[in-house]
Amino acid sequence: MQDKKTSKDRLKKIEESAIKLLSLMGSKAKVSASSDKESQSVVVNLETDEETGLLIGRQGETLTAIQTILGLIARKNFEEWVRITVNIGDYQEKQETRLKDLALQTAQRAKETKEPQYLYNLTPNQRRIIHLTLSEDKELKTESLGEGKDRYLIVGLKK
Repeated sequence: MQDKKTSKDRLKKIEESAIKLLSLMGSKAKVSASSDKESQSVVVNLETDEETGLLIGRQGETLTAIQTILGLIARKNFEEWVRITVNIGDYQEKQETRLKDLALQTAQRAKETKEPQYLYNLTPNQRRIIHLTLSEDKELKTESLGEGKDRYLIVGLKK
């Protein structure tokens, strides 16, 4: 994002897009957008008492869909890709903590058994979190293999 004025304009436009999308979905969630300098993304926070589970969806599928749609709208509006993260009820933070724990447990199992450990049914972002969590461990290597829905992650010892 360029200067502060442009950044504020972008945040306002992304927030307006989120409000319109949620309105079309029949949701009354409150929307706020902020800039996350660390991840270089826009965080769209949705606050609701009654619709949290509905907006997150099964295994975060609805949340991911909302995030994707907002990303596409932003791409069209700004003619460049803007990383957007949608968060509802701290779901993203809880998910990241769970994935980091899974990564560490899998790493421990790989070290104990000296066998590669396979993780299936992960989204690209979930695989990314696991790769990043284990990237500092000098004994381990992580690798994603396969295509599309059949893509999986392997955690194993370096030779």
